[in-house]
Amino acid sequence: MTYQTQMSNPGWSGLARMIGSPIVRTMSLLALCAAYIQGPLTKILDFNGALAEMDHFGLHPAAYFAVAVIVFELTASAMVIIGFLRWAGALALSGFTLVATFVALRFWEMTPGMDRMMATNAFFEHLGLAGAFVFVAAFDLTKGAGR
Repeated sequence: MTYQTQMSNPGWSGLARMIGSPIVRTMSLLALCAAYIQGPLTKILDFNGALAEMDHFGLHPAAYFAVAVIVFELTASAMVIIGFLRWAGALALSGFTLVATFVALRFWEMTPGMDRMMATNAFFEHLGLAGAFVFVAAFDLTKGAGR
């Protein structure tokens, strides 16, 4: 069955209308950004924990990096969700995710066991998340170009 045949089927067009609706799009973007909203809120509510996290990863001065991460994640998430320079916010979150993943989830340095397995899974999940943000940016940049 070709794509054109699928889309001419009333069942498929209904599905396309549903998943293409503004509410589903907004909820999907909110879900994609959920960790980048939850993380900063947790840091705000437990700033000492945020400072300890920055210290753990060798980011000094810890207070500067904690505030910078909070502002960055909330701002970029808002850009993605509301659509203001969505592509830029999505690419920024993708790059941030890649850097943070390679800093925080170095599973290849861990001894075999449950912790390594969990870090490996989280590493590849974060790669997928970074890829999803690139997809959002590409869609945002090309949707007006008839693609």
